[in-house]
Amino acid sequence: MIGNGKRLAAATLALAATLAPAAAAYAAPAASASAPASAPVRALDRIAHPLRSAEPGTGTADLHALGVMVGDAKVVGVGEATHGSHEFFALKDRLFRYLVEQKGFTTFALEVSWSAGLRIDDYLQRGDGDRDARQVVHEVMAGSPWDREEFVTLVRWMRDHNRQHPDRPLHFLGDDIGAPRLDERVFDSVTDHVRRNRPESLPRLNELLTGLRPLDDAIAYLERPLAERQQNAAKARQVLELVQRQGSGGGEDVEFVLQNARNIAQTYTFLTVDPGDQESLTAMERYRDQVMAGTTAWWQRRTGGRVLLSAHNDHAGYVASDPTTYPKTQGSFLRDTLGAGYLAIGTAFDQGSFLSKDEALGGEWKKFTVGPAGPGTNEYTLGQVRHRDYYADLRKAPAAARGWLDIPRPAYSVGTQYPNDKTPEIAIGRAYDVLVHLHTVREAGKL
Repeated sequence: MIGNGKRLAAATLALAATLAPAAAAYAAPAASASAPASAPVRALDRIAHPLRSAEPGTGTADLHALGVMVGDAKVVGVGEATHGSHEFFALKDRLFRYLVEQKGFTTFALEVSWSAGLRIDDYLQRGDGDRDARQVVHEVMAGSPWDREEFVTLVRWMRDHNRQHPDRPLHFLGDDIGAPRLDERVFDSVTDHVRRNRPESLPRLNELLTGLRPLDDAIAYLERPLAERQQNAAKARQVLELVQRQGSGGGEDVEFVLQNARNIAQTYTFLTVDPGDQESLTAMERYRDQVMAGTTAWWQRRTGGRVLLSAHNDHAGYVASDPTTYPKTQGSFLRDTLGAGYLAIGTAFDQGSFLSKDEALGGEWKKFTVGPAGPGTNEYTLGQVRHRDYYADLRKAPAAARGWLDIPRPAYSVGTQYPNDKTPEIAIGRAYDVLVHLHTVREAGKL
């Protein structure tokens, strides 16, 4: 039985999407009586492609095989085994640049709030005054694992691309529920639309928004009685229904307004979680992944462009390392919606350092280091493949590897809190279409 303190911690981690989305804990290397690794290693050797570097700006020749694996996918989910390692951030930057330049991708999506995504995208499209990328990232991502030099490098490159190619602009999407706060612009979009098109409905809208606007601290909001939070969620859903009845007017982007109203309703629905009830926590984690997938799919349909979706492995893949907490993942929902139009790329590492927290609530991001993975873990076998860093299309794995890939084993999986009392296990062949394995990682760079 999980104590109330840990339940509240788990709920808060899930809620604080802009701060640090929840993820599974680190898996300590554990010995096991598994079969000899030689057969799966030889089979993996046959499908492994060497990766020259995780760093952006190091050429593209070694990524051509990955481009073939991507094929015609509309959304490519790229996971990370930790939220705080330089190489995973840098790798996503490098892959995104390649996909933009060679495959026509137009959007980088991240598991941060919808409103945080709007602020980053504004900077990409308009420059946002005299502020530079570092200032914008710090303002939007302060306290999160993405308040890092690696993320600044990505945003700066995207902004420079838009200046050089105004006819082919790149976009940034926050696909998560709007916690820990809802930006005023999300509410303003809804009220301004109603004021312009159905002013007679404005009094009712303002009545519904009373008590909902603003939402500055979702964690503090969770301390309110559950019945009150459920009533507010019902009001938020009525806001969405009211906007849906308004129709279009004046050439306005009604779909965008509806998304803002939807985000309000989704956020308050998620905030009805009962931290003392494990079933409620699990249901709301499922709901969160469903919302992230729905927002990403909506954006892809709306823009018609291709999307790189960045998330923790437990959200990008088809199954999570902790299915009790994450019963259905964002990747699984996207596969249901897009079919072969979604591709899941997981990541793994053998050893190194990362940033995480030693407490669920508050605390500072700290450096942690782990040694080489031990026998019985996925990484132990992956590390015996002949390439130091590589990627492999698991869909083409020979039978000798397929049997090994489909068995759940302990794995390194580090999220917001480290260490934890659960050892995650994952069957990587069931979780991902493609796997990238890195020998060593280091902690991400602080701003």
